[in-house]
Amino acid sequence: MRQHRASSRQRFRQFQDVGDPRKAAGLSAPAAARAHPQGVLGKLMRRIESAQFARYAAWIRPHARALSLILCMSLVSMGIDLMWPLASAYLVDRVILNPNLPRDRKLELILGVAAGMAALFALSSASSWVRTLRLQRLSSQLSFELRSRLFARVLRLPLSELSEMTTGGLLSRLSTDVDNTAGLFQQGLLSPVLAGLRLLLTLGIIFSLNAQIALAVVVVIPPVLLLQMQHARRLRPIWRSLSQDRQDIDGRVGEGLNGVRVVRSFRREKLEELAYTVGHHTVIRKQLLATRVQRGVASIWELIMPMAQLMILAFGGYLVVIGNTTIGVLVAFQGYIWRVLDPIMQVAMSISGTQRGLSALDRVFEVLDKREEQPDAAGALPAPRSVDELAFEHVSFEYRPGLPVIRDFSLRVKGGSVVALVGPSGAGKTTLTDLLARFIDPVSGTIRVNGIDLRQLQLKSYRSLIGVVSQDVFLFDGSVADNIAYGGPRASEQEIVEAARRANAHEFIERLPEGYQSIIGERGVKLSGGQRQRLSIARALLADPQILILDEATSNLDTESEHLIRESLRQLLARRTTFVIAHRLSTVVSADTIVVLEQGRAVEVGSHQELMRLGGSYHAMVRRQHPLDLASEA
Repeated sequence: MRQHRASSRQRFRQFQDVGDPRKAAGLSAPAAARAHPQGVLGKLMRRIESAQFARYAAWIRPHARALSLILCMSLVSMGIDLMWPLASAYLVDRVILNPNLPRDRKLELILGVAAGMAALFALSSASSWVRTLRLQRLSSQLSFELRSRLFARVLRLPLSELSEMTTGGLLSRLSTDVDNTAGLFQQGLLSPVLAGLRLLLTLGIIFSLNAQIALAVVVVIPPVLLLQMQHARRLRPIWRSLSQDRQDIDGRVGEGLNGVRVVRSFRREKLEELAYTVGHHTVIRKQLLATRVQRGVASIWELIMPMAQLMILAFGGYLVVIGNTTIGVLVAFQGYIWRVLDPIMQVAMSISGTQRGLSALDRVFEVLDKREEQPDAAGALPAPRSVDELAFEHVSFEYRPGLPVIRDFSLRVKGGSVVALVGPSGAGKTTLTDLLARFIDPVSGTIRVNGIDLRQLQLKSYRSLIGVVSQDVFLFDGSVADNIAYGGPRASEQEIVEAARRANAHEFIERLPEGYQSIIGERGVKLSGGQRQRLSIARALLADPQILILDEATSNLDTESEHLIRESLRQLLARRTTFVIAHRLSTVVSADTIVVLEQGRAVEVGSHQELMRLGGSYHAMVRRQHPLDLASEA
């Protein structure tokens, strides 16, 4: 709590410091300096950006045909646009001010040029229409492909990686960051290429018209471009910081909504409101800083454009007076000045957009570069259809180096038998089942199914043998039928109903307003704990797993619900190799093998009767149970 309050006070001081916008963006002075580094570090960062663009280019390469069409349509529009000032110069010098042409001929030529340009403008409009549609389609395709690839990678990340990433952060990457990245090809590739080509063509034309005026225009370009790039480079760290803040806000909101009962029970609504307000206040300040930088660039252009026009008008007018150029050329230059400076402005704007896209690209690639969960070994085998034996051979595991959770664990389990894992919290029970499900792999030792190392089996194939029913039942916001069918997507309606009957869930489902089509809400909030548990058992029954993991499946339930679920579990355990984690003896007494774990070691292994006669840890645990429970288990 003190840490959170300290963080809140720190952020409020950040808001009050309106004099230095770098602090509003969460950047200290040294950090702000690093945002646009020079020298060796600057070169290194530019190489990294080049590498990012190379990866991005490889991603969009399959869409080369669509890009070529967009480029062709853009060139058509560009060529027509560059012809208009030339047509204006021709009309002024060769037609309107030509004393040798009769009036009727002048009108004929004016109408002819106007009609020709109108036809070309119609062609330009049509090409722009095609380009816009194709551009939107390509952007949507790229966004869809990247979002799908990113979501697929997230689903396959190791649990240890996922636990370090907030839900809000992942959603931010899948939505805002992907959208910003998908537009990067236009901001970082298409717009600069077209702007550069347009600038070169325009420079060639104006030099052919009058080299003196053209040189006066060209002198303005380098300082303006350098100034624009310097401003644009400041934006990237701001956009990245904004994305991180939004991720933090989304993550905090998700946690608050999921734990709303805890928030209300501890009367922490005001604290959550404060955190939300502080987070958004930070975002607003950084948005204002980004707007200030962008507005600075826009202000430069608002000053440069009219000044450039005045310069051309004054200098060009002087050349007209002394006879070094014509009025038509001066009119053409008034049109071309926009076509010289506009590409520079587009490049500057694309640099700004590129910085935003690159910051999003950093966050997207950060996830895509993470290793996938236990990739299949070369020549991996499909999992066996039935489980005859499971064997743990000297298995050890540690989440952090030097802090083992499982220590030299060995156990052989005959197919179809029930193994109960008991022991104090932190003894390693859940870790063992995670190892069995291959959510994690042993640091040392081997787990075998039918004599084959799990790491030599195809992960997807092996997971098809696994079914899990846990204490914390997760149900999706959908219908009852959809949640049961999650265990067997191709199941028929009859199979879904049969699974519900075997799980003792059919009766209460029929009493729901819309039966199997009733919507149960997020995480099944419209159902009781026992009803949710029976649905999870029905889901597992439909999946028909060979290896079943029951993680405290009957804890926190009332007596009636527990009785119904025990009946359901008898159906579920039949002919399956089952691992049961439980503290209640009523759920482990009938197990074929009971394993007592302490600090990651198996200290006792045997049946209930054998361990009771042994008089060790299991016997002491039984004696600590309520006398009525002990009598019922005897």
